[in-house]
Amino acid sequence: MERLKIDDFLKYKFLSNPTFSEDGKHLAFVVHESDYNENKYFSTLWLYETSTDEIRQLTTFGQESMFTWLNEQNILFSSLREDKDKKRKEAGEPFTIFYKINVFGGEAKKAFEVPLLVNRIEKLNQNKFVLTAIYDNNTEDLSKMDEKQKEEYLKKLKEEKDYQIVDEIPFWSNGSGFTNKKRTRLYLFDSLTKSLSPITDEFTNVEHFSLNQEKTLLLFIANRFTDKMEIRSDLYLYKINENELVKLTHEDPFDYTFAYFLKDKIIFAGTNMKRYGINENPKFYTLDPRTRQVTALTPEFDLSLHNSVNSDCRYGSNRTSKVDGEYLYFITTEWHSSNLNRIDLSGKIEKLTQDNGSVDGFDVFNDKIIFVGLRNMDLQELYELSKNQERKITTFNEWIHEKSICKPERFEFLSDDGLILEGWVIKPADFDSSKKYPAILDIHGGPKTVYGEVFFHEMQLWANEGYAVLYTNPRGSDGRGNDFADIRGKYGTVDYQDIMKFLDESIKRFSFIDETKLGVTGGSYGGYMTNWIIGQTDRFKAAVSQRSISNWISKFGTTDIGYFFVKDQHLATPWNDFEKLWWHSPMKYADRVKTPTLFIHSDEDYRCWLAEAIQMFTSLKYHGIDSRLVIFKGENHELSRSGKPKHRLRRLREITDWFNKYLKH
Repeated sequence: MERLKIDDFLKYKFLSNPTFSEDGKHLAFVVHESDYNENKYFSTLWLYETSTDEIRQLTTFGQESMFTWLNEQNILFSSLREDKDKKRKEAGEPFTIFYKINVFGGEAKKAFEVPLLVNRIEKLNQNKFVLTAIYDNNTEDLSKMDEKQKEEYLKKLKEEKDYQIVDEIPFWSNGSGFTNKKRTRLYLFDSLTKSLSPITDEFTNVEHFSLNQEKTLLLFIANRFTDKMEIRSDLYLYKINENELVKLTHEDPFDYTFAYFLKDKIIFAGTNMKRYGINENPKFYTLDPRTRQVTALTPEFDLSLHNSVNSDCRYGSNRTSKVDGEYLYFITTEWHSSNLNRIDLSGKIEKLTQDNGSVDGFDVFNDKIIFVGLRNMDLQELYELSKNQERKITTFNEWIHEKSICKPERFEFLSDDGLILEGWVIKPADFDSSKKYPAILDIHGGPKTVYGEVFFHEMQLWANEGYAVLYTNPRGSDGRGNDFADIRGKYGTVDYQDIMKFLDESIKRFSFIDETKLGVTGGSYGGYMTNWIIGQTDRFKAAVSQRSISNWISKFGTTDIGYFFVKDQHLATPWNDFEKLWWHSPMKYADRVKTPTLFIHSDEDYRCWLAEAIQMFTSLKYHGIDSRLVIFKGENHELSRSGKPKHRLRRLREITDWFNKYLKH
């Protein structure tokens, strides 16, 4: 069988946002694919006919990813197609153009334009919509200017690009650049009159919204702040016809996850963060909109309400919760899988999928469920779920079966203090039991995410390059409740011990692992742990630290989440316990490092800023350790998952070449 290669990644198709039509006869979804020459991704709309299983492509322009159904036959989507509009965009004008297309054929036609950067739109009726868009307090409203005024103002803005003024925190955000005084604002839009009416004020950031079945009531979750954003949110009810806004927040501080209308109640999820901090798992509640009475539905529920199963084979956004009929459907992560569940107003939870990989996103219509999944070491496909049975609908990535895919072998082991842990070993392609193989220990980010049994391009590549690949879910990982995930104040202690115990168990159970040729890598928290490991042990002959953390004190003051994440995760700030933050920082131990280390970082990574890699790299060079820093320009924290295709390939080549240099010679 043919070996998997680095550039096979360019053939992968990524699926997202499956959405039923209003009558359930059609399902639209997005297919994303890489374009190496253009160094970007093309996204097109596809259609699934539910009665015939026919799959066909609707659009070909390559920019179609945000869409909504106008009716049973027409889809509204955003795109930028005309040269004059592209020039306006290049000049810095904020706007979003929407087109509509009929599912039975014909060309897409321009429908209307919104004078803002829209990130979500939902239909109220054929002419009225509710939407969220970026509102910039630093700029004036261009829609109220004539063409000459607009041209002069855009020219003035261009002259200001050499200056960046910040007066609040966070002032930047990973993947969004500088966000100072920018908010995601909620609006009503009339496509006939072109009127745009804000529902929220200019300093309120809207995180989620949902409509009732009649589309007369709007629920939304928002966080209003000036100067400093706190980790909390409020719940609001907006009566559309009456233009009346009601605040429903039942506890403050509280972090709302989502909220929906379900029959005559509001069902929501969230946490007060009192026991486990900002990563505390949400619980479900109901709220009676008439009496404001709040009832805890699931006081014992202890799972996260999202998919945290790691993979580098996804692109695009997906729905992870929705009301249909008498149920709220939602995704959870449990041990090493993500699953689809549903809950009713009695609080009864029914698990609809089995532990079999990852449910990345879904839609449901009258109990009919279709989801995007990673199943059985396959790449993403659409699946139909009926009576707990799954049926694969699409075959976009069927060709992968022609490649050598190595299945992970799971085993359980005990931590030093007797806790059951899990880990996996992937044998090299063309495995020969009489040989010894170098091994790469891969550590996930988060730390509150998980590894599972899903397709992971980098791991499959290394296995096909002749490496054993090892990975585990140490304490701090998701999927096993709050107690297991809670390593606040313990970074580099119990998690490090769990990882090293896993390494010992892997070597003991799999005799083909050459313990004299071990490599270690990881990104984000995994990059932190890589930095930590090389300062604690010389067992590894090579390391690759990606988008890492090296100094909790500098991270506190420089990154988009630093000031609240560091305080929450270490129970300390630079002023009340400087020594604790320094003790947990790999920089403290950098003078001990003997391991040759490659650092991979992006210059627009505001989650773990470039300074984190520079500090550690400089320290190793200062102490005479072979090290290399590769900076990816124009990329952010998501380089390995959604970076430009050429950059993703270069990243993998750099990592693989580094391990080959030290582990194969």
